[in-house]
Amino acid sequence: MPQSPSLPRRLVLGSTSRYRAELLSRLRLPFDVAAPDVDETPRAGEAPSALALRLAMAKARAVSAAHPDAVVIGSDQVADLLGQPLGKPGTHEKAVAQLQQMRGHSVVFQTAVAVVCAATGFEKVELAPVEVRFRDLSDAEIERYLRAEQPYDCAGSAKSEGLGISLLDSIQSDDPTALIGLPLIRTCRMLRAAGMELP
Repeated sequence: MPQSPSLPRRLVLGSTSRYRAELLSRLRLPFDVAAPDVDETPRAGEAPSALALRLAMAKARAVSAAHPDAVVIGSDQVADLLGQPLGKPGTHEKAVAQLQQMRGHSVVFQTAVAVVCAATGFEKVELAPVEVRFRDLSDAEIERYLRAEQPYDCAGSAKSEGLGISLLDSIQSDDPTALIGLPLIRTCRMLRAAGMELP
């Protein structure tokens, strides 16, 4: 039975990322936030794009199980350096190592978004790759950047929406917010498909 437009489904962001919450708030839809309990360990030989897609869907499904009547968004981002996944560094030392690896290279930030509604059986996941070219950074530039921004909770150790933009030569993407953590063009498309009203 179709849902009445006067009774829109609740929207839940299955993520504790403040960056994703800030992006989703741009859509001016009320939403709740729930932490997904998902093991993010890569599988043996798993490509970064496959890892991002799997985790985005796993997060959406995990939160949807607890909120079956809601439309749930799950997302994940993996930095892909020559086929090797780079996650969140967590520490200064790991961030230095990541940026040293990436300098002078192109890195593809594989950002996946999934939308799930258990009540209607709706499930969809899409990938929004963003190709980023890093400058040939000196160790001093890396150190100054990390001390200033401390991006230890960001995949690949670079926040393009902040000072991290100074590390880059170029960005190529068809969904600009994907690099920050949530591809809003794809998210809007999937939310409409799930029955939500957007301008």
